[in-house]
Amino acid sequence: MLQQLYIKNFALIDELDVEFFPGFSVITGETGAGKSIILGALGLLLGNRADIKALKEGAQKCTIEAHFNIEQYGFEPFFTENDIDYVADDCILRREINANGKSRAFINDTPVGLNLMKELGEQLIDIHSQHQNLLLQKNDFQLSVVDIIAKNQLLLAQYKKEYANYHDVQIRLKKTRESIEENKANVDFIRYQYEELAKLNLKEGEEDELEHESNTMQHSEDIKSNLYEASSNLDDDNTGILVRLYRSVSAINSITNVFPQVEETAERLNDCYIELKDLSADISSMLEDVEYDPDELERINDRLDAIYTLEQKHHKNSVAELIELQNEYKETLDNVENSDVAIEELEKEMAEALKNVNKISAELTKKRQASAKTIEKEIAERLKPLGLPNVRFAVEISKKEVSADGCDEVEFLFSANPGTPLRPVSQIASGGEIARVMLSLKAMLSGAVKLPTIIFDEIDTGVSGRVAEQMAIIMNEMGQNERQVISITHLPQIAAQGSNHYKVYKEQDNNNTQSHMAFLSDDERVEEIAQMLSGSNITEAAINNAKELLGK
Repeated sequence: MLQQLYIKNFALIDELDVEFFPGFSVITGETGAGKSIILGALGLLLGNRADIKALKEGAQKCTIEAHFNIEQYGFEPFFTENDIDYVADDCILRREINANGKSRAFINDTPVGLNLMKELGEQLIDIHSQHQNLLLQKNDFQLSVVDIIAKNQLLLAQYKKEYANYHDVQIRLKKTRESIEENKANVDFIRYQYEELAKLNLKEGEEDELEHESNTMQHSEDIKSNLYEASSNLDDDNTGILVRLYRSVSAINSITNVFPQVEETAERLNDCYIELKDLSADISSMLEDVEYDPDELERINDRLDAIYTLEQKHHKNSVAELIELQNEYKETLDNVENSDVAIEELEKEMAEALKNVNKISAELTKKRQASAKTIEKEIAERLKPLGLPNVRFAVEISKKEVSADGCDEVEFLFSANPGTPLRPVSQIASGGEIARVMLSLKAMLSGAVKLPTIIFDEIDTGVSGRVAEQMAIIMNEMGQNERQVISITHLPQIAAQGSNHYKVYKEQDNNNTQSHMAFLSDDERVEEIAQMLSGSNITEAAINNAKELLGK
């Protein structure tokens, strides 16, 4: 739960350092005193977008830092998974916004992405503002309430996995059908393209080979002439290098017996003779291989022209790419020919996936129906003390098409007065009634979800007197069992129920306006509640009334 909040250079706040306590706390203050600034600062720790305008004028950086005790809430896996130090009794969330618009987020002094801070922050604090009452008009919110009370989290995760698979098969089947229909319309064209490629019987690498052969044949006379000259220089009977080198080898070998120093020279000279003799043989062999065949040259160039034409036609750069295209055409033709089989297999796969989805969906429906009865009973019991003695509340579950959250449509129905038929709560409930319904839902959900800190921002809109007192009692009860509830309120009946009381106020000094937040002593609480009762002119009656509300 929230233990401490530190704010520096944010909006109208120069510096604020406030300690918070377990149980039920209240925050009061005049309209415009800065209560929304406190919530805005906390919102930054929940991942809300940072606005440079939030910086106090003239400041280079603003800092929002909150300390939490999370010993009782099982968050250690989150820290392990994200390689962040786990400090159960002092978990620190910090957000910094610089004047250049850059924002940084930290968890226990480890820099983190905003999404990660949001993920943790939303498990630590739930801020219920007035606009959240609009959630009551949304069917997905109503369904989520039913699922939370039904403890459907694991089953719902399993369902979503099966539904994702079913949806994937649906898409594949749709795309396959569209592809097959498109290919069927173009099958003659595709077959012609395939046959044109297949007729050439292309082989990978042949283009380079053909180009080499063509180039060699076109320059055959020049090649043969130079090879012949090289061969003659090496192997002419009279003037060739080999003849003269052989004579040199023989001459040196003849004196090795009487002049041993020449043996190494003789070996080297002999090696040269052997190497040149091999080279001469290679050149002679190449000379015999080089031929000029006009018919063969024409055949080679005709095939190259055919390959070049297809490469240009299909915008390809090599025979390998043409072969790949040919295989694609073949695969397309095979798919068209076997389309009935492919469609049938996918339809079977989709039927099996739908079967799995429907099986889990039926389990969800059963648990949701049981949960609906629990919700109807508990909400009605919670609403009656809140000035709605004749209230009726129902959870209507109807069937809908298979979707990502199941096959159930949930609608909360409400009637505040006898003789008034049950209708959707969003259509007939007043603002005050919706606030009471939302508080009752939050109180019920808080028992099912381990949420350390819940903040209500003027949940009491549209109510007063005894109803407000009953709402405060509910919030006080919610603040038990290792949970912390904070209510921002304008009503003295709610303010008096808090175990801890804070006041937000503004001060002006030399044309500078600052917001402050102070923890009130017992005497200060009496004065604050008396002011809420009677206005700025605090009467003795208001003081006595305040003391009575505080139970003094």
